[in-house]
Amino acid sequence: MRNDVIQASYLIAALLFILGLRRMSSPKTARGGILWAGGGMVLATIATFFWPHLSNLLLIVIAIVVGGGIALVLGRKVAMTDIPQMIALFNGMGGGAAAAISAAELLKTDRPARDVVVLAVLGAIIGTVSFAGSLIAFAKLQGIIKKSFLFPGQNVVNVVVLAAALVAGGFVISGAGALWIAVLFVSAFLFGFMMTLPIGGADMPVVISLYNALTGLAVAFEGYVLGNAALIVAGTVVGAAGTLLTQLMARAMNRGIGNVLFSGFGAAGGTEGSAAVGGAMKAMDIEDAAILLAYANKVIIVPGYGMAVAQAQHKLWSLAQLLEARDVEVKFAIHPVAGRMPGHMNVLLAEAGVPYEKIFDMEEINEEFPSCDAALVIGANDVVNPAARTDTQSPIYGMPIMDVDKAKNVLVIKRGRGTGFAGVENALFTADNTRMLFGDAQEVCNGLVAAVKQI
Repeated sequence: MRNDVIQASYLIAALLFILGLRRMSSPKTARGGILWAGGGMVLATIATFFWPHLSNLLLIVIAIVVGGGIALVLGRKVAMTDIPQMIALFNGMGGGAAAAISAAELLKTDRPARDVVVLAVLGAIIGTVSFAGSLIAFAKLQGIIKKSFLFPGQNVVNVVVLAAALVAGGFVISGAGALWIAVLFVSAFLFGFMMTLPIGGADMPVVISLYNALTGLAVAFEGYVLGNAALIVAGTVVGAAGTLLTQLMARAMNRGIGNVLFSGFGAAGGTEGSAAVGGAMKAMDIEDAAILLAYANKVIIVPGYGMAVAQAQHKLWSLAQLLEARDVEVKFAIHPVAGRMPGHMNVLLAEAGVPYEKIFDMEEINEEFPSCDAALVIGANDVVNPAARTDTQSPIYGMPIMDVDKAKNVLVIKRGRGTGFAGVENALFTADNTRMLFGDAQEVCNGLVAAVKQI
């Protein structure tokens, strides 16, 4: 009877996971979706405490209190600009937990059945790779690791390390003991570490999504190892969603997953091989920019990571509301890989209260740029670079971009004259129809708000 209740609870929890994920697909219902999924996790956790012959209850409670406490504090205090690295770190913890479960099962005195061992080994490799890779992604986004590391034959070395992990896994499946288990985990960790180290910052959104998918897959395998239906369903759902998102993100950059992982794109921090950008950036003062925006019929705003750094989304929305009060049509355009994680810009705009119906994806908005009077780019760089269409030698050639350069007028809010995350010079900034508003994004938006009010 007790087991039936536990399994029923797991089933309800799994249903809540799926419904929660479904609701997360829209900003309007995402908050409710998080609460639904969180409720499912609470239910699954409580049900687990009633598992027959469960031991180490005190350690389990301590782990929940400590882990939950850390997550609560970090979740409340972390700045919005640091959300990408927090997600990378927490995702890595999920992979590490799955790997730890594998280690505990493989080191048992009573050896599990062969199918359990196989999945435990797979979960160990995948979870450890996700753990190590996510730590490197966190360190890069946090600025702890400030450059990417490339050396000749690096991909060959990575393949050899992965092969070592797979060979060790084969020996473990065949009955080998602790030494080969150690080789398995060390090799998998080195592979995740070395595979992520050369990846440039421009690819971090794709990498974070990929490791999220790997963590889900590892959790699903460990759910089978433990005989826990809730873990199987939750891990499978996360793995499937992460895989789909990774494919969509890579497609948005017009690049394959293998190219993302093994090309080192965005790592060199230069424009070697690309055509030189001619012309000079032309600055505009705040008052003239405000007049241009205030008397426009349509304005399309394109946010990027610079908006997140300056925490300018609230002032930007205030500016948009002032323009709408003057009968200016205002829309927000989001590139799929804008920011440092999937959906980064959507989260920031939602935090500022921008209605969902005013936010458009690249495919929905691109055809409207030629008809808009002014495009306002705030902190975006690589995703609006026309070199992706015209310069065959550019590292970003072929990547779908926002057609900002086709607008009648372009205003770019930018802190300085440096390159973007991919280290590529931007021809948009020197175009004839572009004017630069140099300075901190929040201060510039403050100035625009004050100037529009005076018109």
